[in-house]
Amino acid sequence: MPRQARLDIPGALHHIMVRGINKAAIFDDNEDKARFLERLGQNVLEGKCSVYAWVLMDNHVHILFKSGKHGISAVMRKLLTWYAQYYNRRHKRSGHLFENRYKSILCDEDNYLLALIRYIHLNPLRANIVKTIEELDRYPFCGHRTIIGKTKQPWMEADYVLLQFGSSRRKGLAEYRKFMREGVGLGHQPELTGGGLLRSLGGWSQVIARRRLGKGEEGDERILGSGDFVHAILKETEERELRQLKLKRSGRTIQKIIDEECKKVGVSQQEVMHGVRRRVVSSLRAEIASRGRKELGLSSAEMARHLGVAASSISRLIERRGNNDN
Repeated sequence: MPRQARLDIPGALHHIMVRGINKAAIFDDNEDKARFLERLGQNVLEGKCSVYAWVLMDNHVHILFKSGKHGISAVMRKLLTWYAQYYNRRHKRSGHLFENRYKSILCDEDNYLLALIRYIHLNPLRANIVKTIEELDRYPFCGHRTIIGKTKQPWMEADYVLLQFGSSRRKGLAEYRKFMREGVGLGHQPELTGGGLLRSLGGWSQVIARRRLGKGEEGDERILGSGDFVHAILKETEERELRQLKLKRSGRTIQKIIDEECKKVGVSQQEVMHGVRRRVVSSLRAEIASRGRKELGLSSAEMARHLGVAASSISRLIERRGNNDN
C-alpha cells in the first residue's frame, strides 16, 4: 500500500524522525553532530520555526517543532540534502545516507507537547549513553541541556518550554526537572513515535472500550491526537487541496501568473528567465514566486524552472517577500 502524503500544515506541531538507511550511523563523531546542529539552526531560523525538543543519536534524530508559514518540507529538504552531501564528502562515501523518507507525525500540541519533549530528551538515557539525569545535563547533543540553561541555542524555544511548567524561570525549571525524573522509568513509549487511532488512544484496550460505548474515533497514521483533532486537521487539509484543485481546473498556471506580472511592470519574460539581476526583475520574481506558492502550492523547484534561478533562490525570494508583507 503506497504511503500517504505528508501533512504539511503551517503552524502545526510536528514530531520529526530521521533515520540512517538500514539503521546505519549518520554521525561518525562529534564534528558531524556539531555541523548538523549548526545547519539545523540556520534552516529553522530562516523558516521561522519553533523548536521545543531535539536529540541527535548515532543513527537517528528526533526534532519536535512547530513549522513556519511555509511548512516543514522546505526546512527538512534543505537540511537533509546539505548534510548528506557534507557527510559523503567528509567521509569519502557515496550513495544514500538516510531512509527514503523522514517520518513526520502531526501532533495535538495541547495534549502531547510536554510528553513529547520529555520522551525525546530522555533518548540518551534509554539508550544508556548516559546513566542519570545529572549526566544528561552535560550531554551536548540534546535539547535538555539548553532548556536547563547549560548552553544556548538561539533557535530553540527553551523559555517557552519552561513557561509550561511555571510562571517564573526558577519555578518552571524546578517543575521541569521533576517532570523529567518522573519519566525515567516509563521506558520506550511507542504511542509517542507515531500516529493513528491505536497510539492516540493509548492501546487496544482503550480502542475496544470506546467501541463498546459506541464512541467512534477518527484516526490517521500521520496524526497523533483525538478524533476531533484528526477530523479538524483532515478537513483543513482537504479544503486547502480543493482550493488548489479549483485553481488548476480554472486554468490558472505559473505561466499565466508570469504573463500578468510582467505586463504590470513592463518587463519581458526573457529577462525573468535569463537570470537578469536588475532590482525590478528580482522584485518581479519574488512576486511571481509568492503567488505561485500561495495560489498554486508550487514547490521552489517547480518555480525555479520558470524563473531562471536556483530553487534555493526562490525560497529566499519568498521569505523576503513574506517579511515585507508583515
